[in-house]
Amino acid sequence: SMEIILLERGRYISYANCGLPYHLGEVIPNRDSLFVMKESKFKSWFNVDVRTENEAVSIDRVNRTVRVRKADGEEYTEKYDKLLLATGARPADLAIPGIKDPRIHSLWTVPDMDSLSELVHKGAKRAVVVGGGFVGLEAAENLKGLGIEVTVLQHSTHVLPSLDREMAYILSEELASSGVDVRLNSEVKSFSSRGQELLAVLSDGTEISTDLVVMSVGVKPNSELASSAGLEIGPRGHIIVDEYLRTSDADIYAAGDVVEVVDMVAGIKTAIPLAGPANKQGRIAADNICGGASKYSGSYGSSVIKIGGLTAASTGLTEARVKQLGLKYHRVYSHPVSNASYYPGGAQLHMKLLFGEDGVILGAQIVGRKGVDKRLDVIGTAMQSGLRAPDLARLELAYAPPYSSAKDPVNFLGMISENILSGKTDPAYADSIPDDAVVVDVREPAERELGFIPGSINIPLGQLRARCGELDKSKEIIASCQVGLRGYLAERILKQLGYRAHNLSGGYLTWKYMNSEVQLPVRPVKHENAENAQTMPAAAHSVDVRALACPGPVVRIKSEMESLKSGERLKVTAAESFGPDLEAWARSSGNVIENIEVLEDRLEAVVRKEDVTGIAAGAQSDSAAIVLFSNDMDKVMAAFIIACGMAAAGKKTGIFFTFWGLSVLRRNPVPESGEKDAVSKAFGLLLPKGVDGLSLSKFNMFGIGLRIMKEVMHKKNTASLHDLIRQARDLGVKFVACEMAMDILGIRREELIDDVDEVAGVASFVAMAGSGNALFI
Repeated sequence: SMEIILLERGRYISYANCGLPYHLGEVIPNRDSLFVMKESKFKSWFNVDVRTENEAVSIDRVNRTVRVRKADGEEYTEKYDKLLLATGARPADLAIPGIKDPRIHSLWTVPDMDSLSELVHKGAKRAVVVGGGFVGLEAAENLKGLGIEVTVLQHSTHVLPSLDREMAYILSEELASSGVDVRLNSEVKSFSSRGQELLAVLSDGTEISTDLVVMSVGVKPNSELASSAGLEIGPRGHIIVDEYLRTSDADIYAAGDVVEVVDMVAGIKTAIPLAGPANKQGRIAADNICGGASKYSGSYGSSVIKIGGLTAASTGLTEARVKQLGLKYHRVYSHPVSNASYYPGGAQLHMKLLFGEDGVILGAQIVGRKGVDKRLDVIGTAMQSGLRAPDLARLELAYAPPYSSAKDPVNFLGMISENILSGKTDPAYADSIPDDAVVVDVREPAERELGFIPGSINIPLGQLRARCGELDKSKEIIASCQVGLRGYLAERILKQLGYRAHNLSGGYLTWKYMNSEVQLPVRPVKHENAENAQTMPAAAHSVDVRALACPGPVVRIKSEMESLKSGERLKVTAAESFGPDLEAWARSSGNVIENIEVLEDRLEAVVRKEDVTGIAAGAQSDSAAIVLFSNDMDKVMAAFIIACGMAAAGKKTGIFFTFWGLSVLRRNPVPESGEKDAVSKAFGLLLPKGVDGLSLSKFNMFGIGLRIMKEVMHKKNTASLHDLIRQARDLGVKFVACEMAMDILGIRREELIDDVDEVAGVASFVAMAGSGNALFI
């Protein structure tokens, strides 16, 4: 029975503002789908008198009236008992020359969208998007999806201000890989016309020719009506309200993008123009207008966006904001997989958590292809419930292999946080490595070949205890791995051995994101001759390497490529994060990636085999040799992993087995080979008989450690030593037994397995190494 009048100065009410970029890109094909509530339904369902194209132009607080202007200019007055101001915000203006050109638009309202759509349908081929916030990035993605050449201009060091730079880098990389030209630290000075061309002129004098421009440089509140009525306004122009959403006039309420709210983390006033908070405020204001006492406590600013195949989400404060506020804090980087690693379809998550010295969660950021929104919402809920960072470790979250791991990525963040607060780990960070610190890369050599921190030294984790004497105890040691787990283990080992050790949080991956060039190259993802892409022959062969552990994927791809003829194609299905490794392998092997596409749960690529005869000559070393001196199972595995990686990269690789390394080549049982002297018989008894007789260099414990190691390898889907030897042979790795060592140990040729290519001396090793790489294990 209440009389409710809704005044709207535009032509539409209740439309999906957030869906505008997606209709522009034809992802949402039906324009009418954007209209959530028509005027007639609002009237019939809720008895609301909706008046579109009726603008409130002034408020008389004394007489409690509103002056209204209709579209034809006629004005009238309406009385109110209670008044709600939900006037929202509008795109910020850039007062620069040429901004009024009809080809330049914001993307904020339905008419904005319609104007841009008209330009697209008239044949626009090029677009410039000014601003890399939510709307700008969504517009860029959707315009690119229509086949338009898109340039994004962002005035700061990174896109999407709700993320920190190293997290936003991943989004810029995604845009670049799809062909969007991302230009950071770029500012528009003016627009001008040259004939039919529209030119965007940058502050450095660069001119960009375009057919349309989308302006997305932020928003400002529509608070002029409130200000002219004498209501209290904040320093940035927002209406000040209390927890009941009342303004400084008890009969006037305000909600949405026009109001100032409390930042629930910092405890200070701020503005958060997001749809979620605005909707909740509308409900609360309605309750209180009708006599209720609902409270709006504030906002955490939780947000999410889709960019290409990536999702980026955040809540709370960014690190930049934390520093600005002068808060003391810790940070954690983690790069787990969205679901169990052995279940196909998992995707890597890039996570950042900020928390105070008391464990209070200050903010979180997550970027990835799968499961991002779920994890961010869990953390946001934990923040609103008063949980602290270590409490994330104890959350009981749903688990099944297609969806998560038994320890969810959110649990990992809690565990790392707890380790920091309890002193179990002292993290180091990629943006503040001391100049005199020693960075120890504890990854395997095959991983390091695909990128490493300059100046770091490589001691694989399995060798660290034996080789820690190579490190200077007077120096700070920073252990680094790929994502942070092995680095933590290395830190713990070194600390207990008396070193001043730290773990590089987030490992090499975070270091790469922090230290990559600001200007990102556009990586082509189509066939190298784009005009003929539609007629390119389909791949005749395919391989799926998603469930293989390193170096399994490149070994399998190499094996498949060996069976192809020059010019034939192989379709590769891999984990979504395998792209850089595949590209590095293709460069080193001389094969060509014709097409690469990252989907929601996987990477798909087409690789064409090239005739690589002599391709490496003069460009890189085409041979590699390994001296295997050890019969420790873990060291032998390392030798074969490296050998397989080198061979898969196209190097002519050989292993020179000498002294105890000859054990790997022994038959089991050893055949009778004539009489031997006592020393030779003794060596024969002491030396292991083949790979099944090898033990671990550390943690063997009379074979118990070896059994544990093999069980762990099986669970992690790691290739066994037998498998690695077979892979090495399949890849053409040459096996040479040292003649001199065989003579000293009394080992005869018939005692060795058939896979041995030759028994020779050091000259053969020298010839095998050539001018290439030689490793001693």
